[in-house]
Amino acid sequence: MFNKEVYIERREKLKKSVGSGILLFLGNDDMGRNYEDNAFGYRQDSSFLYFFGQAYAGLSAIIDIDENKEIIFGDELSIDYIVWMGTQPTLHEKCENAGISITMPAAEVVNYLQKAMSKGQKIHYLPPYRAEHRLKLFYWLGIHPLKQDEGVSVDFMKAIINQRNYKSAIEIEEIEKACVVTADMHLEAIKYMQPGMRESDVAAVIERVASAAGYGLSFPTIATINGQTLHNHYHGNIIKEGDLFLIDAGAETPMGYAGDMSSTVCVGKKFTRKQKEIYDVQNEMYTETVKALRPGVTFESVHDIAATVLVNRFKELGLMKGDTETAVREGAHAMFFPHGLGHMMGLDVHDMENFGEELVGYDGKPKSKQFGRKSLRLARTLEPGFVHTIEPGIYFIPELIDLWKGQNKFTDFINYDKVEEYKNFGGIRNEQDYLITETGSRLLGKKKPLTTEEVEAMR
Repeated sequence: MFNKEVYIERREKLKKSVGSGILLFLGNDDMGRNYEDNAFGYRQDSSFLYFFGQAYAGLSAIIDIDENKEIIFGDELSIDYIVWMGTQPTLHEKCENAGISITMPAAEVVNYLQKAMSKGQKIHYLPPYRAEHRLKLFYWLGIHPLKQDEGVSVDFMKAIINQRNYKSAIEIEEIEKACVVTADMHLEAIKYMQPGMRESDVAAVIERVASAAGYGLSFPTIATINGQTLHNHYHGNIIKEGDLFLIDAGAETPMGYAGDMSSTVCVGKKFTRKQKEIYDVQNEMYTETVKALRPGVTFESVHDIAATVLVNRFKELGLMKGDTETAVREGAHAMFFPHGLGHMMGLDVHDMENFGEELVGYDGKPKSKQFGRKSLRLARTLEPGFVHTIEPGIYFIPELIDLWKGQNKFTDFINYDKVEEYKNFGGIRNEQDYLITETGSRLLGKKKPLTTEEVEAMR
């Protein structure tokens, strides 16, 4: 945890932003994998962590702005728990570390909320993303699970977004720790990988580095020869000489802050000519977008720089044709780059994604519905304190190629005969994490290889 003054200051700012009513925080509970005592690894709700710092199951909290009260609800550990799981500080001691002096039994939260509602106080709650949240809101507030999304407090969400989007110096230090370990995960995998191994062998090495550092994973590891599948978590293939291997993996610090990086490497000692040509295009997409990062520019305009580089270079390779600006505007490039350039990152690897991309990444403005561009999670004007990823990619997705070719789609921009030669190519994505500073941007963590020459030097 940070010093308790950090949490006190955060809550004070939040109260002033919302103004009145009760702010309800639903902590996460343990969740059984196949029976109650065999649980998934525990992870506290990120907003609960941000304002209260308590990474324990079975808690909820309220900030009663009208009565100027801050309460954490939970139960002290029973002797049965202590016998099996060991002793811990008392609930009161834990909460004092976050500047909370009032604790009450877990069951009392429903009485507090019902009394507040009877007095006409507004109950602000956040979007429920777990079944246990929906059940609690049903029991505590009487709102049917199918109606709960309608009652989510937009004012509450906006107030949290306006705090969590701007990373403080102590948060940046914590994120940087995650980024250093994340880079180490990738570097170890790049050195270790050899033809004949299974994908799972490489995934195991990646996750071992995080575990040895005392860190968890910020998301399930992607380690695959099928990089054209954007979120491929299958690890059952044998890797072969001549394959491209895509890694997308990140570490999470004990305090919950994330790192997120991607690497694409040759399985053998060298890239093939075709691999190097495409890899060099992706690397230029990356370097040109990083040059553009600074306060005052929109992230969507930086995304379009990556798309423009792709179209121009693919025209040189004979894969695309026509007017570049029109191709980008109409979305023809999304055949090869069907996702966004990056996303916010912090206590969540996709920070506050449960609040919705339009609020977090678009400052309330509507998102495009165009294929590819609709997957851009961040588009708003960049400001100092923002932490986000840069992750342009190039993919040859056979199903998408067949679909668009069969529809005669974008025939003014895509040379389908040439694209057919690349249908078994796979995919390339390289990604690192950046902080927007007062004058530009700064890479977080340590640098990992980006060019084909740097990758080959490690192989």
